[in-house]
Amino acid sequence: MSARVRPTSVDSLRGTRELHDVERALERARALRASDDAALRDFFDAGAPLIVARAPGRLDVMGGIADYSGSLVLQLPLASATTAVIQPTADRTIELVSLRARGAARFGIGLDELLEGPLRDPARLRSVLTRSSRDRWAAYVLGVVHAGLVRGGNESRAAAGGFRLLVHSEVPEGKGVSSSAALEVACLAAVAARYEIAMSAQEIATASQWAENHVAGAPCGIMDQMTSACGRRDRLLRLRCQPDRVEGHVAIPEGFRFYGIDSGVRHAVTGSDYGTVRTAAFMGYRIIADAAGLPAALHASNVREVDTRWHGYLANVTPVELESRYEARLPETMRGADFLARYDGITDTVTHVERDREYPVRQATAHPVYENARVERFAEELGALRAGDVERALAMGRLMGESHASYSACGLGSDATDRIVALAMAAGPARGVYGAKITGGGSGGTVAVLARADARDVVREIAAAVGEGEIIEGSSDGVVLVNGNSR
Repeated sequence: MSARVRPTSVDSLRGTRELHDVERALERARALRASDDAALRDFFDAGAPLIVARAPGRLDVMGGIADYSGSLVLQLPLASATTAVIQPTADRTIELVSLRARGAARFGIGLDELLEGPLRDPARLRSVLTRSSRDRWAAYVLGVVHAGLVRGGNESRAAAGGFRLLVHSEVPEGKGVSSSAALEVACLAAVAARYEIAMSAQEIATASQWAENHVAGAPCGIMDQMTSACGRRDRLLRLRCQPDRVEGHVAIPEGFRFYGIDSGVRHAVTGSDYGTVRTAAFMGYRIIADAAGLPAALHASNVREVDTRWHGYLANVTPVELESRYEARLPETMRGADFLARYDGITDTVTHVERDREYPVRQATAHPVYENARVERFAEELGALRAGDVERALAMGRLMGESHASYSACGLGSDATDRIVALAMAAGPARGVYGAKITGGGSGGTVAVLARADARDVVREIAAAVGEGEIIEGSSDGVVLVNGNSR
């Protein structure tokens, strides 16, 4: 097991973006005392200790929606982050405040409602928190509180009382750069510190993913939370999503940089397109496993495969296997009712097959198989890339282009992201741009761009050409904790 996340010293962060964000978080906490709003003015007790947790967003360089199928992914932790300032209280309440440009959002709940009452059931908690768009943000926070205390078996630690938590995020929302994961990881790290729950960064990530899946109701894979928790500044997290195996942190070669360009189109992994494609991929795995003669049994609402061949992960099917043995068995599209009549269900515990929905089975199945192979080749090229190596950078760019095209074939593209990719390709190596692709869950959001480090003005020019597009750049470490009263 990796080491527990513990509060770090200010000296170890001196001069970093991480410390800058922590200091600003504490300034915001102090500024509440001057608020015109009495509830905010009294939110924190001036004499009680504070702990600050910080977690970054991420730029999906390669891998994207193949993470839920077990693919290798390469992810960059961003400079922009979410901070959570927590203060223990003796009373048995949880009070939350999220500071936003349009004003503060608040939510409160009795601690014992979560521990002993009906909201101990994550499905009930999800129903309560997601019925109103106004309170949906609190689902991500209380989801990780539930994961840390109830699901983690740490209810006894809550005898110490409740807490107040102040949240602020600089990770762009709805842009496909994991604002939800940054929120979850920062809040769970803070909650774990408040209750002295020993959790490693990896454990924080997996518990946060559970909360997003089962309380917030978003069927995300693991790469977002793992990058926010375990990422390292200016390095790509090399993660094998089977389920969460860190294979290393790959340095970005000197002279190159990955940028993000915001398309201006809001992205949400709760959207039906993402969920449909994910479900279709698991339908494809079920069809392949059945064709391979793997034993399966219906368990509750899911199917369990006995799979010693691919170990339950579609990404472990090779392109050669798919093309030679299974592709012809995959329907281009399939109605949910027809699938259920023949195959009973899927192995995914997060999504389910809807009887009246038409699913793009063939392409959704092919994407993770080929994407995993693309990421493997991309990682090899990246490891050998050196300053000035235009041909290798272009080879990486071609792989990004193939990934982008595959997103569109799945139905997860958008005109805005297509335009950004086209502009990047038009700029080309002569202007220091080598490749671009849509990121994360697709259907808008952000485009990742591989370019020379000195091509920032070109990237800015591309962003300006798409109207509201802006550059997302810079990197920072994964989750950090700081004792706010030891400074």
